[in-house]
Amino acid sequence: MIKAAIVAVPETAGSALYGMVDVLSAAGSVWQNLMRTETDGPAFDVRVVALGHRPFQCGYRVPVQPDHAISDDYVPDIVILPEIWLGPDERVAGRHPGLSDWVRTCHERGAWVYAACAGTVLLAETGLLDGCEATSHWGYEDLFRRCYPKVQFKPDPPLVFADREGRVVTAGGATSWHDLALHIIARHASPGEALRIAKVYLLKLHVEGQLPYRELLRGHAHADAAVRACQASMEANFTAHAALTTAVAQSGLAERTLKRRFKQATGITPIDYLQNLRIEQAKRILETTRTPVEEIGPMVGYEDTSFFRRLFKRKTGLTAGAYRRMFRDDVAGIRR
Repeated sequence: MIKAAIVAVPETAGSALYGMVDVLSAAGSVWQNLMRTETDGPAFDVRVVALGHRPFQCGYRVPVQPDHAISDDYVPDIVILPEIWLGPDERVAGRHPGLSDWVRTCHERGAWVYAACAGTVLLAETGLLDGCEATSHWGYEDLFRRCYPKVQFKPDPPLVFADREGRVVTAGGATSWHDLALHIIARHASPGEALRIAKVYLLKLHVEGQLPYRELLRGHAHADAAVRACQASMEANFTAHAALTTAVAQSGLAERTLKRRFKQATGITPIDYLQNLRIEQAKRILETTRTPVEEIGPMVGYEDTSFFRRLFKRKTGLTAGAYRRMFRDDVAGIRR
């Protein structure tokens, strides 16, 4: 069996930890038992590895009984860093002495290393992602830009390979650990077994990526009064044809100067901010009404419906119709 070590720390999300334990432990046997066919037994020997041997509680007081401590002479084939509860401005540097060294040592000994959601932040602390592409929950984009500038953060894909061999792989936010678990099973057991596990657990790959779930407007605390005035003006008048021109005038700055300071303060340009305001409003309309798509563009400031459709697809990864089907029709079905 393939030795899989799933790392648990006090911040670990219990659902992600035990969900991964459950799914990987079932690979190679659960489908076969359901179908009453022969089995060679489980494909993975799954162990929970912690900083020490003592039981503890992880996120929301979920109990954890470690199988191994990082000080043990235990060499896994796979190391998994599942989701942790972490605020968008929190640092993990120095919290868990020895963990980064242990992950690096495992990797040097040949282990494949995987991380999901904010577990990627723990992985970033090891340096294994320096100079490489990686993903995590889209809400940590600013954290990576600020704290891990050597990591090429990609907020949109559900899975990102840091190297050509795929020995270091990161997964996006929250339930992207489903994608990661299926990838691990496909790579280390077989694609057929991954498909069988997906059928047993009703797991689906997030082929749409993270863009449809991503909130385009997130708070950026800054002290630039002129930029704040520009933002407030656009927020109050974003549907107006001259919303951007009016906002620039109210800032009291030259347009070029404002663009530079706006990007420095918020991470995006004024036109991006205006577009995000409009697309977020369009998303709310799609989520809560049956208003035809052709009427939504003008409602949020775009008379050119074809331009609105293209911009919506670029910002969300879905057509307006597909977005509505995902976030209104699907949720309505749950309510019924």
